[in-house]
Amino acid sequence: MKLGTKLLAATTMMVAASVTLAQAENLRILTWGSYAPEELVKKFEAENPDIKVEVTFSNNEEMIAKLRATGGTGYDLAQPSHDRIYAAQVEYNIYKPLDLSKINMDQLSPNLVEGVKANTTIDGEVYAVPHQWGTSGMMANVKEAPEAKSWLDLCNPEYKGRTSMRLRRTILLGMGFAMGMDPFALYEDKDAYQDMLDKVTAKLIECKDNIKTYWTGGDDLSALMLSGEVVLSETWDSTAFKLYGENQDIHFIPPETGALAWIDTFAIPRGGEADDAAYKWINFVTKPENVKIMSAATGALAAVPDAMSLLPDDKRAAVEAGFTEADMDNLKFFANIPPGIEDMEGLALERIKAASN
Repeated sequence: MKLGTKLLAATTMMVAASVTLAQAENLRILTWGSYAPEELVKKFEAENPDIKVEVTFSNNEEMIAKLRATGGTGYDLAQPSHDRIYAAQVEYNIYKPLDLSKINMDQLSPNLVEGVKANTTIDGEVYAVPHQWGTSGMMANVKEAPEAKSWLDLCNPEYKGRTSMRLRRTILLGMGFAMGMDPFALYEDKDAYQDMLDKVTAKLIECKDNIKTYWTGGDDLSALMLSGEVVLSETWDSTAFKLYGENQDIHFIPPETGALAWIDTFAIPRGGEADDAAYKWINFVTKPENVKIMSAATGALAAVPDAMSLLPDDKRAAVEAGFTEADMDNLKFFANIPPGIEDMEGLALERIKAASN
Protein backbone atom coordinates (compact mmCIF):
# COMPACT_ATOMS: atom_id res chain seq x y z
CA MET A 1 0.00 0.00 0.00
CA LYS A 2 1.38 3.39 -0.99
CA LEU A 3 2.16 5.93 1.73
CA GLY A 4 -0.61 8.26 0.58
CA THR A 5 -3.11 5.43 0.64
CA LYS A 6 -1.98 4.43 4.14
CA LEU A 7 -2.36 7.97 5.40
CA LEU A 8 -5.82 8.20 3.83
CA ALA A 9 -6.87 4.91 5.44
CA ALA A 10 -5.52 5.98 8.84
CA THR A 11 -7.27 9.33 8.59
CA THR A 12 -10.53 7.64 7.64
CA MET A 13 -10.29 5.34 10.65
CA MET A 14 -9.57 8.28 12.99
CA VAL A 15 -12.54 10.21 11.64
CA ALA A 16 -14.79 7.17 12.01
CA ALA A 17 -13.61 6.68 15.59
CA SER A 18 -14.21 10.35 16.33
CA VAL A 19 -17.72 10.15 14.90
CA THR A 20 -18.46 7.02 16.96
CA LEU A 21 -17.12 8.72 20.10
CA ALA A 22 -19.13 11.85 19.40
CA GLN A 23 -22.25 9.77 18.93
CA ALA A 24 -21.71 7.74 22.15
CA GLU A 25 -24.46 8.41 24.65
CA ASN A 26 -23.82 8.88 28.34
CA LEU A 27 -26.09 7.04 30.78
CA ARG A 28 -25.79 8.85 34.11
CA ILE A 29 -27.00 6.60 36.93
CA LEU A 30 -27.69 7.88 40.45
CA THR A 31 -27.78 4.79 42.64
CA TRP A 32 -26.75 2.96 45.78
CA GLY A 33 -23.27 1.54 46.31
CA SER A 34 -23.03 -1.99 44.81
CA TYR A 35 -26.01 -1.45 42.45
CA ALA A 36 -23.69 -0.87 39.50
CA PRO A 37 -20.84 -3.37 39.96
CA GLU A 38 -17.92 -2.84 37.61
CA GLU A 39 -18.36 -6.28 36.06
CA LEU A 40 -21.91 -5.46 34.98
CA VAL A 41 -21.02 -1.96 33.78
CA LYS A 42 -18.28 -3.36 31.54
CA LYS A 43 -20.58 -6.10 30.25
CA PHE A 44 -23.34 -3.58 29.46
CA GLU A 45 -20.94 -1.28 27.64
CA ALA A 46 -19.56 -4.21 25.64
CA GLU A 47 -23.10 -5.11 24.55
CA ASN A 48 -23.98 -1.45 23.94
CA PRO A 49 -20.80 0.19 22.57
CA ASP A 50 -22.71 3.39 21.83
CA ILE A 51 -23.46 3.94 25.53
CA LYS A 52 -21.02 5.04 28.24
CA VAL A 53 -22.18 4.47 31.83
CA GLU A 54 -21.41 7.07 34.50
CA VAL A 55 -22.27 6.08 38.07
CA THR A 56 -22.82 8.31 41.09
CA PHE A 57 -23.32 6.44 44.36
CA SER A 58 -25.78 8.00 46.77
CA ASN A 59 -28.62 7.31 49.21
CA ASN A 60 -32.29 8.25 49.43
CA GLU A 61 -31.82 11.63 51.05
CA GLU A 62 -29.01 12.66 48.73
CA MET A 63 -30.81 11.46 45.60
CA ILE A 64 -33.82 13.60 46.37
CA ALA A 65 -31.66 16.57 47.33
CA LYS A 66 -29.60 16.35 44.13
CA LEU A 67 -32.65 16.02 41.87
CA ARG A 68 -34.54 18.72 43.74
CA ALA A 69 -31.58 21.11 43.40
CA THR A 70 -31.35 20.55 39.64
CA GLY A 71 -35.05 20.29 38.86
CA GLY A 72 -34.61 16.64 37.94
CA THR A 73 -31.68 17.20 35.59
CA GLY A 74 -28.12 15.89 35.61
CA TYR A 75 -29.04 12.18 35.75
CA ASP A 76 -30.80 9.72 33.44
CA LEU A 77 -31.73 6.99 35.92
CA ALA A 78 -32.22 7.10 39.69
CA GLN A 79 -32.87 4.36 42.24
CA PRO A 80 -34.80 5.72 45.24
CA SER A 81 -36.70 3.43 47.56
CA HIS A 82 -40.38 2.89 46.81
CA ASP A 83 -41.57 5.09 49.69
CA ARG A 84 -39.47 8.08 48.62
CA ILE A 85 -41.07 8.79 45.26
CA TYR A 86 -44.66 9.90 45.76
CA ALA A 87 -44.08 12.88 48.07
CA ALA A 88 -40.90 13.95 46.25
CA GLN A 89 -42.74 13.94 42.94
CA VAL A 90 -45.79 15.77 44.28
CA GLU A 91 -43.62 18.40 45.98
CA TYR A 92 -40.75 18.83 43.53
CA ASN A 93 -41.76 17.27 40.19
CA ILE A 94 -38.38 15.58 39.73
CA TYR A 95 -39.38 12.40 37.85
CA LYS A 96 -41.14 11.54 34.60
CA PRO A 97 -43.71 8.75 34.10
CA LEU A 98 -42.33 5.43 32.92
CA ASP A 99 -43.21 3.87 29.59
CA LEU A 100 -43.84 0.32 30.81
CA SER A 101 -43.99 -0.94 27.22
CA LYS A 102 -40.20 -0.40 27.07
CA ILE A 103 -39.55 -2.59 30.12
CA ASN A 104 -39.45 -6.40 30.02
CA MET A 105 -42.04 -6.72 32.78
CA ASP A 106 -41.96 -10.52 32.67
CA GLN A 107 -38.45 -10.30 34.17
CA LEU A 108 -39.89 -8.67 37.31
CA SER A 109 -41.73 -10.22 40.26
CA PRO A 110 -45.46 -9.45 39.75
CA ASN A 111 -46.28 -8.92 43.44
CA LEU A 112 -43.40 -6.46 43.90
CA VAL A 113 -44.37 -4.67 40.68
CA GLU A 114 -47.89 -4.22 42.01
CA GLY A 115 -46.59 -3.08 45.39
CA VAL A 116 -44.39 -0.43 43.81
CA LYS A 117 -47.15 0.67 41.45
CA ALA A 118 -49.46 1.18 44.44
CA ASN A 119 -46.91 3.51 46.01
CA THR A 120 -45.74 5.36 42.92
CA THR A 121 -48.80 5.88 40.73
CA ILE A 122 -49.82 9.53 40.41
CA ASP A 123 -52.75 10.64 38.25
CA GLY A 124 -52.75 7.24 36.57
CA GLU A 125 -49.05 7.37 35.65
CA VAL A 126 -46.50 4.91 37.08
CA TYR A 127 -43.20 6.46 38.18
CA ALA A 128 -41.16 3.42 39.27
CA VAL A 129 -40.63 -0.32 38.96
CA PRO A 130 -38.80 -2.53 41.48
CA HIS A 131 -35.15 -3.53 41.35
CA GLN A 132 -33.89 -4.90 44.69
CA TRP A 133 -35.65 -5.47 47.96
CA GLY A 134 -34.67 -6.28 51.48
CA THR A 135 -35.18 -5.35 55.08
CA SER A 136 -33.74 -3.40 57.95
CA GLY A 137 -33.55 -5.01 61.35
CA MET A 138 -30.73 -6.18 63.56
CA MET A 139 -27.57 -8.20 63.24
CA ALA A 140 -26.17 -10.18 66.15
CA ASN A 141 -23.26 -12.39 66.97
CA VAL A 142 -25.52 -15.14 68.28
CA LYS A 143 -22.81 -16.50 70.59
CA GLU A 144 -22.50 -13.13 72.32
CA ALA A 145 -26.11 -11.95 72.12
CA PRO A 146 -28.22 -15.09 71.78
CA GLU A 147 -31.41 -13.62 73.25
CA ALA A 148 -31.60 -10.42 71.20
CA LYS A 149 -34.95 -10.11 69.43
CA SER A 150 -36.14 -6.51 69.86
CA TRP A 151 -34.94 -3.10 68.70
CA LEU A 152 -34.94 -2.27 72.41
CA ASP A 153 -32.14 -4.78 72.95
CA LEU A 154 -29.79 -2.25 71.36
CA CYS A 155 -30.25 -0.34 74.63
CA ASN A 156 -29.98 -3.39 76.88
CA PRO A 157 -27.29 -2.75 79.58
CA GLU A 158 -26.18 -6.37 79.12
CA TYR A 159 -24.57 -5.26 75.86
CA LYS A 160 -23.36 -1.85 77.04
CA GLY A 161 -20.60 -0.46 74.82
CA ARG A 162 -21.06 -3.27 72.31
CA THR A 163 -24.06 -2.15 70.26
CA SER A 164 -24.36 0.15 67.28
CA MET A 165 -26.94 1.82 65.08
CA ARG A 166 -27.15 4.34 62.27
CA LEU A 167 -28.66 7.73 63.04
CA ARG A 168 -31.20 7.67 60.25
CA ARG A 169 -34.98 7.42 60.15
CA THR A 170 -34.94 3.60 60.24
CA ILE A 171 -33.95 3.54 63.91
CA LEU A 172 -36.73 6.02 64.75
CA LEU A 173 -39.31 3.79 63.08
CA GLY A 174 -37.95 0.57 64.53
CA MET A 175 -37.91 1.96 68.05
CA GLY A 176 -41.41 3.33 67.54
CA PHE A 177 -42.69 -0.15 66.74
CA ALA A 178 -40.72 -1.66 69.62
CA MET A 179 -42.27 0.85 72.04
CA GLY A 180 -45.78 -0.22 71.03
CA MET A 181 -46.59 2.41 68.42
CA ASP A 182 -47.21 2.17 64.67
CA PRO A 183 -45.30 5.02 62.97
CA PHE A 184 -46.85 4.37 59.55
CA ALA A 185 -50.38 4.61 60.97
CA LEU A 186 -49.47 8.00 62.46
CA TYR A 187 -48.18 9.59 59.24
CA GLU A 188 -51.38 11.52 58.56
CA ASP A 189 -51.59 12.98 62.07
CA LYS A 190 -48.52 15.14 62.52
CA ASP A 191 -49.24 15.95 66.16
CA ALA A 192 -49.46 12.25 66.97
CA TYR A 193 -46.36 11.56 64.91
CA GLN A 194 -44.45 14.27 66.77
CA ASP A 195 -45.54 12.76 70.07
CA MET A 196 -44.14 9.41 68.92
CA LEU A 197 -40.89 11.07 67.83
CA ASP A 198 -40.54 12.77 71.21
CA LYS A 199 -40.89 9.45 73.03
CA VAL A 200 -38.48 7.66 70.70
CA THR A 201 -35.98 10.54 70.87
CA ALA A 202 -35.98 10.46 74.65
CA LYS A 203 -35.36 6.70 74.56
CA LEU A 204 -32.49 6.97 72.09
CA ILE A 205 -30.86 9.79 74.05
CA GLU A 206 -31.08 7.65 77.18
CA CYS A 207 -29.54 4.83 75.10
CA LYS A 208 -26.46 6.78 74.01
CA ASP A 209 -24.31 5.40 76.84
CA ASN A 210 -25.01 1.90 75.56
CA ILE A 211 -23.77 2.59 72.03
CA LYS A 212 -20.19 1.83 71.02
CA THR A 213 -20.49 4.08 67.98
CA TYR A 214 -22.96 5.17 65.31
CA TRP A 215 -22.10 3.55 62.00
CA THR A 216 -22.43 5.45 58.73
CA GLY A 217 -21.75 2.81 56.09
CA GLY A 218 -21.76 -0.93 55.60
CA ASP A 219 -17.95 -1.14 55.63
CA ASP A 220 -17.80 0.60 59.01
CA LEU A 221 -20.33 -1.76 60.48
CA SER A 222 -18.73 -4.85 58.97
CA ALA A 223 -15.37 -4.01 60.57
CA LEU A 224 -17.01 -3.47 63.96
CA MET A 225 -18.86 -6.80 63.84
CA LEU A 226 -15.97 -8.88 62.52
CA SER A 227 -13.58 -7.46 65.13
CA GLY A 228 -16.03 -8.25 67.95
CA GLU A 229 -16.15 -4.64 69.11
CA VAL A 230 -19.88 -4.73 68.39
CA VAL A 231 -22.07 -7.79 68.98
CA LEU A 232 -25.49 -6.32 68.17
CA SER A 233 -26.44 -3.60 65.71
CA GLU A 234 -29.22 -2.15 63.63
CA THR A 235 -28.48 -3.05 60.03
CA TRP A 236 -29.59 -3.77 56.50
CA ASP A 237 -30.11 -7.50 56.05
CA SER A 238 -27.74 -7.57 53.07
CA THR A 239 -24.82 -6.46 55.26
CA ALA A 240 -25.56 -9.28 57.71
CA PHE A 241 -25.86 -11.76 54.84
CA LYS A 242 -22.41 -10.79 53.57
CA LEU A 243 -20.82 -11.18 57.00
CA TYR A 244 -22.42 -14.59 57.52
CA GLY A 245 -20.09 -15.85 54.80
CA GLU A 246 -17.11 -14.79 56.93
CA ASN A 247 -18.46 -15.65 60.38
CA GLN A 248 -21.48 -17.93 60.66
CA ASP A 249 -22.13 -16.70 64.21
CA ILE A 250 -23.27 -13.37 62.70
CA HIS A 251 -26.96 -13.60 61.82
CA PHE A 252 -29.60 -11.18 60.66
CA ILE A 253 -32.24 -10.87 63.39
CA PRO A 254 -35.73 -9.80 62.27
CA PRO A 255 -37.11 -7.84 65.25
CA GLU A 256 -40.12 -9.40 66.93
CA THR A 257 -42.27 -6.44 65.81
CA GLY A 258 -41.27 -7.09 62.20
CA ALA A 259 -38.31 -6.20 60.02
CA LEU A 260 -38.80 -2.98 58.04
CA ALA A 261 -39.03 -3.88 54.36
CA TRP A 262 -37.89 -1.66 51.50
CA ILE A 263 -37.94 -1.93 47.73
CA ASP A 264 -35.36 0.03 45.76
CA THR A 265 -36.63 1.04 42.36
CA PHE A 266 -35.81 2.34 38.92
CA ALA A 267 -37.10 5.86 38.23
CA ILE A 268 -36.29 8.28 35.43
CA PRO A 269 -35.55 11.90 36.40
CA ARG A 270 -37.66 14.56 34.72
CA GLY A 271 -34.66 16.11 32.96
CA GLY A 272 -33.06 12.83 31.91
CA GLU A 273 -31.56 12.91 28.43
CA ALA A 274 -31.02 9.20 27.76
CA ASP A 275 -34.34 7.47 28.32
CA ASP A 276 -33.71 4.69 25.80
CA ALA A 277 -30.35 3.91 27.41
CA ALA A 278 -32.02 3.90 30.83
CA TYR A 279 -34.60 1.34 29.67
CA LYS A 280 -31.81 -0.78 28.19
CA TRP A 281 -30.02 -0.78 31.56
CA ILE A 282 -33.21 -1.76 33.41
CA ASN A 283 -33.82 -4.67 31.05
CA PHE A 284 -30.15 -5.67 31.14
CA VAL A 285 -29.70 -5.87 34.92
CA THR A 286 -32.97 -7.77 35.44
CA LYS A 287 -31.94 -10.64 33.16
CA PRO A 288 -31.36 -13.77 35.30
CA GLU A 289 -27.71 -14.16 34.29
CA ASN A 290 -27.04 -10.55 35.28
CA VAL A 291 -29.12 -10.76 38.45
CA LYS A 292 -26.62 -13.38 39.66
CA ILE A 293 -23.79 -10.88 39.25
CA MET A 294 -25.80 -8.10 40.89
CA SER A 295 -26.89 -10.27 43.82
CA ALA A 296 -23.30 -11.26 44.52
CA ALA A 297 -22.48 -7.56 44.86
CA THR A 298 -25.54 -6.44 46.83
CA GLY A 299 -26.35 -9.44 48.99
CA ALA A 300 -29.99 -8.43 48.58
CA LEU A 301 -32.83 -10.18 46.81
CA ALA A 302 -33.64 -8.97 43.32
CA ALA A 303 -37.23 -8.11 42.45
CA VAL A 304 -37.39 -10.99 39.99
CA PRO A 305 -39.10 -14.39 39.98
CA ASP A 306 -37.26 -17.09 41.93
CA ALA A 307 -34.78 -14.54 43.30
CA MET A 308 -33.55 -16.86 46.04
CA SER A 309 -32.11 -19.31 43.51
CA LEU A 310 -30.09 -16.49 41.92
CA LEU A 311 -28.26 -15.69 45.16
CA PRO A 312 -24.75 -17.07 45.68
CA ASP A 313 -24.79 -20.14 47.95
CA ASP A 314 -23.42 -18.30 50.99
CA LYS A 315 -25.99 -15.48 50.67
CA ARG A 316 -28.84 -17.97 50.29
CA ALA A 317 -27.68 -19.82 53.41
CA ALA A 318 -27.55 -16.49 55.28
CA VAL A 319 -31.13 -15.63 54.30
CA GLU A 320 -32.32 -19.04 55.45
CA ALA A 321 -30.44 -18.62 58.76
CA GLY A 322 -32.02 -15.22 59.35
CA PHE A 323 -35.64 -15.60 58.29
CA THR A 324 -38.43 -18.01 59.10
CA GLU A 325 -41.69 -18.05 57.16
CA ALA A 326 -43.32 -16.27 60.12
CA ASP A 327 -40.70 -13.50 59.87
CA MET A 328 -41.53 -13.05 56.20
CA ASP A 329 -45.23 -12.80 57.02
CA ASN A 330 -44.45 -10.15 59.67
CA LEU A 331 -42.61 -7.71 57.40
CA LYS A 332 -43.48 -4.02 57.76
CA PHE A 333 -43.17 -2.43 54.32
CA PHE A 334 -42.19 1.24 54.40
CA ALA A 335 -45.24 3.41 53.65
CA ASN A 336 -45.22 6.50 51.45
CA ILE A 337 -43.78 9.45 53.36
CA PRO A 338 -46.13 12.46 53.42
CA PRO A 339 -44.59 15.92 52.94
CA GLY A 340 -43.04 17.32 56.09
CA ILE A 341 -42.48 14.03 57.92
CA GLU A 342 -38.79 13.78 57.04
CA ASP A 343 -38.18 17.32 58.29
CA MET A 344 -39.69 16.31 61.65
CA GLU A 345 -37.53 13.19 61.73
CA GLY A 346 -34.45 15.19 60.83
CA LEU A 347 -34.95 17.45 63.84
CA ALA A 348 -35.36 14.41 66.09
CA LEU A 349 -32.12 12.90 64.79
CA GLU A 350 -30.30 16.19 65.35
CA ARG A 351 -31.54 16.25 68.95
CA ILE A 352 -30.21 12.74 69.51
CA LYS A 353 -26.89 13.57 67.88
CA ALA A 354 -26.44 16.75 69.91
CA ALA A 355 -27.42 15.25 73.28
CA SER A 356 -24.66 14.57 75.78
CA ASN A 357 -23.96 11.00 76.82
